[in-house]
Amino acid sequence: MKVLVGIKRTIDANVKVRVKSDESGVETENVKMTINPFCEIAVEEAVRMKESGVATEIIVVTAGPEDAKQTLMTALAIGADRAIHVVTEQDIQPLAVGKILKAVAEQESPKIVILGKQAIDDDCNQTGQILAGLLGWPQATFASKVEITDDEASVTREIDGGLETLTVRLPAVVTTDLRLNEPRYASLPNIMKAKKKPIDIKTAEELGVDVSPRIKILKVVAPGKREAGVMVDSISELVDKLQNEAKVL
Repeated sequence: MKVLVGIKRTIDANVKVRVKSDESGVETENVKMTINPFCEIAVEEAVRMKESGVATEIIVVTAGPEDAKQTLMTALAIGADRAIHVVTEQDIQPLAVGKILKAVAEQESPKIVILGKQAIDDDCNQTGQILAGLLGWPQATFASKVEITDDEASVTREIDGGLETLTVRLPAVVTTDLRLNEPRYASLPNIMKAKKKPIDIKTAEELGVDVSPRIKILKVVAPGKREAGVMVDSISELVDKLQNEAKVL
């Protein structure tokens, strides 16, 4: 079974994000970038499928600038077999990513596509659902457990009321949640092996995809500083402040 994994390059989760002086976005120059944590979980799950004998080949794909190649190298070091880099001038919006992944999926014909449920930079949580809609495939989102049997996938997902188990026929799209697994660290020998694994370079034009943005960002601002709390002497004083000062009651 062939597995396709979509990944994204994001600012490292441990880096404090700074807004640009012109408020056009966040500062990315000289900022540490890494694979999106949810995408890393998706790669790990695919590698575990191959280790268990369910998957035969793992292909990772990303869309982004030339620097995004390093993200693919990380995925290859974790255990992916080969990579596809769709080069774009800048990071693109979820609809364009979904169209690119659809084109790649039609070329590669995987039995399952695994994505992180969302990226930590924009928190859109859209790409997996968009891809499933474009392909006309069943989807199972927020997976905390995935089991493959014959031509079906049993996916346990977290919902507000607890856990829900879905059975979807393959091919299907699955998005990963944090509790699905704990990604491994890439060892030095595997990092060296990753340098010899193939990376296929493509462009959106070659795939016939228009990546023009559909959403215009007007302004990006940092959140306001949180004011210090106050101590109250009684419940009635608390209620009074919530009603008359905070205006939330």
